Amino acid sequence: MMSTSPLAPAGTVAGAADLRPALTVLSGFWPATTYAAARALLTADPTLLLVRHDLTEVHAGAVQRIVRDGSGLLEDVRVELAHGCVSCTLREDVLPTLARLARTHPGRDLILMLPEVVEPEAVATACAHCLVDGAPITDLLRVDSYVTVVDAEHLIDAVATTDDLKSLGIHAAADDDRAVADVVVRQIEYADTIVLWGRSRDGAFDTSRLSVLLDRMAPWAAQFRIDTELVDVRALSRQLRDTRRHRPEVPGVLTRGLEGYPLGLHEPHPDCGVVSVVFRSRRPFHPGRLHDALEEVNAEVLRSRGHLWLASQPETVIAWDFAGGGLALGSLGRWLTALPDEHWAEASDHRRLAAALDWDPYYGDRHQHLVFVGLDLTAAELHDTLTACLLTDAELADGEEIWADYPDPFAGCFPLATLTGSDRPTHDLPDSSTDIEGDNA
Repeated sequence: MMSTSPLAPAGTVAGAADLRPALTVLSGFWPATTYAAARALLTADPTLLLVRHDLTEVHAGAVQRIVRDGSGLLEDVRVELAHGCVSCTLREDVLPTLARLARTHPGRDLILMLPEVVEPEAVATACAHCLVDGAPITDLLRVDSYVTVVDAEHLIDAVATTDDLKSLGIHAAADDDRAVADVVVRQIEYADTIVLWGRSRDGAFDTSRLSVLLDRMAPWAAQFRIDTELVDVRALSRQLRDTRRHRPEVPGVLTRGLEGYPLGLHEPHPDCGVVSVVFRSRRPFHPGRLHDALEEVNAEVLRSRGHLWLASQPETVIAWDFAGGGLALGSLGRWLTALPDEHWAEASDHRRLAAALDWDPYYGDRHQHLVFVGLDLTAAELHDTLTACLLTDAELADGEEIWADYPDPFAGCFPLATLTGSDRPTHDLPDSSTDIEGDNA
């Protein structure tokens, strides 16, 4: 059957070999390092088309689009935008440029090098939901892999810093309040492929420790190390290109656990000093005890994430997102057990299957699922602290009517949409997230 998309190359037949150009998306917080990886790929294959955008003037409503291949510069164009923001850049120029290049240069693969403050999940969302000339960009090209390049010399500082993008003057929009650590961890955790580039200034052991840290932060990603002065560009190209690692159906990191995907590794014994702890429980947290323990729980943690439920708010799935010394908690919608039957169909197939496989007659699908990654964490102490925040046997016996009257420091932080008519459970963490007590909360 012939494709009906106006963007599809002529002669595309369903079931035939996939002749779409492959797109490799390169991200990284250190532009020089990311560009070094891009140049290496261009050297290995001069026919590649490298697309990147300079966001220096994005606040003024303009970006600079640069396209090159192995022979040199092909385009260097200033692009005026309707609004000065990253999402407008993706929608108004990045995707149309990729579509145009795929059509005008058939058979040539592409590399999209993202600016340092752009998270790869934003690109994936745009590819999934933004149309170009009335059709999805994936009609014209195949997203092969999201690759994040990490600078070994600066990784620990970036994950641990409390700086935000505005303080460095590199924020992507006037209302961009993201922390540096948030951007770095999201670039790492969304990646299908991670490249650890260079060596730690503290020597070989510390470089190995960084590799373990990346594996604990994103155990689902393939990882490669470039720690020599001379880069084997052909070997690197084989590792990063035509891998077909990207799976668009896999959810973002904060909802992975709800959808039945691994959220992290439980490795309580240090490997090069890195510890990863998975905490799971059926019982709800007592809101007061959890609030009082937040600073202690994250005191030695570089990254923690997951979801939880509070006894005082038994309908709400609460996202837990900690990096750079700051904890954000937000609504991920309702637990399935709190949804009327007619709304179950609004949850994904993976969500319903994961709930069914782990369903409890009393708790339904409600549970705690948190992952903590840090250096020299004491797993047993962390587990004991979190366990002490759960309801006791006596409190459980009191029932939900009593739980609803608990003093709740989180009251009003996680509003839920009313499920009437076409209303749907909320899953938009950035709009509903709440910073709890700032740094080290």
